[in-house]
Amino acid sequence: NLTFTTTPSGLQYADVKLGSSSPPTPPTPGQTISIDYVMSTTGARYGTKIYSTLDAGAPYRWNYGDGSTIPGLEEAVATMSPGGIRRVIIPETLGYRAKNKSSSDRMGIVEECVEGRGLGPIPPSKEALGEFQRFKNIYCNPDRMYQPDLVMDVKLYGKR
Repeated sequence: NLTFTTTPSGLQYADVKLGSSSPPTPPTPGQTISIDYVMSTTGARYGTKIYSTLDAGAPYRWNYGDGSTIPGLEEAVATMSPGGIRRVIIPETLGYRAKNKSSSDRMGIVEECVEGRGLGPIPPSKEALGEFQRFKNIYCNPDRMYQPDLVMDVKLYGKR
């Protein structure tokens, strides 16, 4: 049984395993963050898992604060320590429409659902076509009026 904390932004998280440093040292802007994650959703009809870096064998990396990653994931790792594992529930406002994309901005939503263009993490379309299609249908569909919460199990690596 996990006990979730809700932040003022609406992000919910529960620590499954605490990391190596206490208290956690916040990352600094530009610092490289490396995580493994399992991405799932509260709104999938045919199963909840979307993608896992563990299945792909490659962690997800980005530079903290550079705007390339969804705000909910940046907020989630800000209070983690290396080695920590956390379940995170990311609301729509901190997810893939966080750049003020509305459902009326059809092309903006679709164009940002390409690896390297939009906010990450985005499952790779070539290596994980089924996972990418599931992600695209749920989070990049301009006809969908809302996005369900994104659920991520995150393990943080590296020096902080």
